Amino acid sequence: MRGAVGNQDKARNLYAPAMRYFAMVAELGSIRAASRELNVASSAVNRQVLWLEEALGMQLFERVGRKLRLSQAGEVLLAHVRRTYSDFDATIAELDALKGLRRGSVTVATVESVSEQLLPTIISGFRKAFPGIHVRIIVTSSQETARLVEGGEADVGFTFDPPQTSALTVAFHHDLAIGALMAPDHPLVQEESLTLADCMKFPVAFPAEGLSLRTRLDSVRAGIAGATKTYVEANSLRLMRALARSDTVIGFQTRIGSEEDLLLGKLVFRPLADEPLQNDRLCVVTSSLRALALAPGMFFDHSLIALKDQLRDIDAI
Repeated sequence: MRGAVGNQDKARNLYAPAMRYFAMVAELGSIRAASRELNVASSAVNRQVLWLEEALGMQLFERVGRKLRLSQAGEVLLAHVRRTYSDFDATIAELDALKGLRRGSVTVATVESVSEQLLPTIISGFRKAFPGIHVRIIVTSSQETARLVEGGEADVGFTFDPPQTSALTVAFHHDLAIGALMAPDHPLVQEESLTLADCMKFPVAFPAEGLSLRTRLDSVRAGIAGATKTYVEANSLRLMRALARSDTVIGFQTRIGSEEDLLLGKLVFRPLADEPLQNDRLCVVTSSLRALALAPGMFFDHSLIALKDQLRDIDAI
């Protein structure tokens, strides 16, 4: 079964997430173990399995100690899944031969920071492999990215902290620290540990409302007593980095989108010690209500491989 389930990322072209999640839970005997294997939140896995049981009107698992054991109905369904996956490679080969992956389109919604370096690299690699596939990019806010994927207006979304809803599948996530971005000669560069309160004693560039960063920063800023020196508010992370490079302004971002400035030494990144700012979650989302077509599915598979490689390098900056 391990080999069959190993094709689950590609199988999203034929199967709803509920069936894929069910198969992984059946194999590992645990919601939590399936969650780790799929790199998806446990709540999302549990929600999809419950939805499948409700849709079928049957209980698929029985709890035995800490393990989940398939019911009779679950055994029947799992046999069907195994038959389907055993034929999956042959089906993909036939589809590739039929279309040659020379045509098709994929619509990608993304937040600004991902669009600056991560996504161009992903798209460049994808275009080399599949030059005939049309790729449409929509750069927008985190909230709008999730909405576009939910509504079927985008196939794949790159966003931060998406809403928890059964209409979205978080296919991949990676936690990033929020930090202070500043010029190399800023007075705070020499500080070993920084908090938002430390930064607010200087002019700062704050992200506008609607950006996921703003929500997290506001939760900390509300507890800071006294006057602060808010210099500018903007909905462009690129603009805030430009201000940090040319002025004594401090910007607040993750390392995503700042890679070039950091590597060239134009900006310095200092993680903020405030607890709510430690884990800004970058996610790749798809709709749990619609299966991806062939071209979007291939882009999705390519994206996950390329994204993991790039994030490994960014974490090392």
